[in-house]
Amino acid sequence: MKNKQPLAPCLSSLQTGNFYLEDEAAFSDLYIHNEDHSYSSAANVILRSCHVERMTLQNVQLERFDCSNVIFEKCDLSNLEWMGGSFHQVIFRQCKLIGTNFAESMLRDCTFEDCVANMSSFSNTNLNTVTFSFCDLEESDFYDVTWKNLQLNKNSLTGSNWFYTKLSTLDLTTNTFEKIALSQELLKGLVVNTEQALVIALGLGIVIKD
Repeated sequence: MKNKQPLAPCLSSLQTGNFYLEDEAAFSDLYIHNEDHSYSSAANVILRSCHVERMTLQNVQLERFDCSNVIFEKCDLSNLEWMGGSFHQVIFRQCKLIGTNFAESMLRDCTFEDCVANMSSFSNTNLNTVTFSFCDLEESDFYDVTWKNLQLNKNSLTGSNWFYTKLSTLDLTTNTFEKIALSQELLKGLVVNTEQALVIALGLGIVIKD
């Protein structure tokens, strides 16, 4: 069966506009470029049908963030806290997501392309039709994730944590990892290659003799 691809953001005619962080702020149909709002916080911000390029949001706290039909391109979102956010038809392209916290969020039809996302957290998220491609996900956290149509293509997964996440039908074969944390009781149906199977076996304490 062919893998289902995330729906692309629907963007109409965009106008150049400014972004700011304030409770209940709402933005739509904007092209937002080259802004820095680091070390800020806000709640209930809505971002819809926007193209956001080269924005810096380091160490920002966004509670109940609502984001749909948005492209984030070449943005630095490191250590951004948007726990409990909602993301629908969103693309993260060539973004820095180091230490970014998506925990307890819902992501539907989302794509991560060529992102640096070391130590990012997706724990307790609901991922529905989400793709990670060519991303650095070392030491990332996918603890207790509920997922459907999750695709992992040519990512670095070394040190990533998948404890308490069901792995049946998840295909890791194009990805690389030197170590990975998985729940033994939830391994059934995981798709890996021979080299990856050896890494997983060693991580579970299995002694392999030739």
